[in-house]
Amino acid sequence: MFNLKWLFIPCLLSAAGAQATSFVMTTDALVSLSMSATGGTSSSFKDDKIVLAAKADAASFVASEGAIRGAQLESALRHIRQTRVDLRYTDEQLARAILAL
Repeated sequence: MFNLKWLFIPCLLSAAGAQATSFVMTTDALVSLSMSATGGTSSSFKDDKIVLAAKADAASFVASEGAIRGAQLESALRHIRQTRVDLRYTDEQLARAILAL
C-alpha cells in the first residue's frame, strides 16, 4: 500500500520556504521604512504622519489579502514610493511593514 504522507512532505517544505522568504522580504521592507526617508539622518517613516495614519487600512489590506484598499493606505504607498524610489517592494510587503512600525 502506498503511503500518502510522503506526498505531503515536499508541499509542507515548499510552503515553509515561501513563508520564510515572505518574512525576510517583509523584514527588509520594515528596515527600509525605519531608515530615514532621505537616506541620511532626517526623520524616518516610523515618525511620518501619512504612513502612521495608514495602519488601520494596512491591517484591512493584509487581512483581506489585498481586497480592501483604503484611501489612507493608497496615500501612504504613493508617499513611500515617491520619497524612496529605490524601494522595490509589493503593496503587501509595504503594508506589513507599516503595521510593524
